[in-house]
Amino acid sequence: MSAADTTTPAKVPPPRQAPPPAPKRPGGKRTSGGAATPWLLLAPCLLVLVLVMGYPLLRLVTLSFQKFGQSQLWGFQPAESVGFDNFTEVLGDDEFWTVVVRTIVFAGGAVVLTMVIGMLIALLLQKVSGWLKTLINIVLVASWGMPVIVATTVFKWLFDSDYGVFNALLSKLPGVDMIGHNWFASGPQGLAVIMLLVVWGAVPFVVITLSAGLTQVPKELEEAARLDGAGAWGVFRFVTLPILKPIIVMLTTLSVIWDMGVFPQVFVMRNGHPEAEFQVLNTYSYDRAFVVNDYAQGSAIALLTVLLLLGVVAVYMRQMLKIGEVE
Repeated sequence: MSAADTTTPAKVPPPRQAPPPAPKRPGGKRTSGGAATPWLLLAPCLLVLVLVMGYPLLRLVTLSFQKFGQSQLWGFQPAESVGFDNFTEVLGDDEFWTVVVRTIVFAGGAVVLTMVIGMLIALLLQKVSGWLKTLINIVLVASWGMPVIVATTVFKWLFDSDYGVFNALLSKLPGVDMIGHNWFASGPQGLAVIMLLVVWGAVPFVVITLSAGLTQVPKELEEAARLDGAGAWGVFRFVTLPILKPIIVMLTTLSVIWDMGVFPQVFVMRNGHPEAEFQVLNTYSYDRAFVVNDYAQGSAIALLTVLLLLGVVAVYMRQMLKIGEVE
């Protein structure tokens, strides 16, 4: 008997069968209910947005191309179409460009301070104990929920020239005498105070959002970076920062939009009559419309502000698409 006769043949497993095809619906047509469901759920929100924002925006665009003052408001004269004359007059005004530059500088400084301070506080919260972290979060939410008018009133008292706490604290430093100093005597100092107010109100949201993002940073990557010799800055730069980039881009864009559109802080801080050195785009548009009673030019300035903010949104969308392509 040969070795070939004594060898047991290997068993070959049976071939796997493909799963049976899913049964077709009667008529062989796909239902479109799944694609329509998201739009049906969004319909109430979209309807509210159209009703609340659609008509005002349409009216704003219409007014910006008309001659519309008090005579037209009270019906003594009909509104006249003037084409792009309002935009030509606004864009040719040096005061408008001064306000634009001031608004950009103000918003840029507020955004940088907000993001830097918010990131530092968020990183520090990762190092404290649980009860202290909870207490700080409660304080942050309380300050975030404080009405803007109340916060502005508090800051007016803090920086008051006669009874301000800030002047009294600075005067305790050696060689510093700030008693009676008026922070709002000049535009740059007054805007710096208003910038601190804006930053104080925006930091809590940034801290809470970044703290949530920091919980998603893998500890293994941080440990690996430390084993490779990276210090605290290296771990933050090469591990933490890339992971938080989508959140940072989102927060920065939202902060730019909010700080470019600042109005109540400036308006209330200057008692409803901001001086020329304190004008930003929103208060400038308000003054043109309701102080000078030139509603058409006020609408044109507001529309230009909207277009400027849409440019910021376009940059944000482009960055988010780039991040999505990389991921």
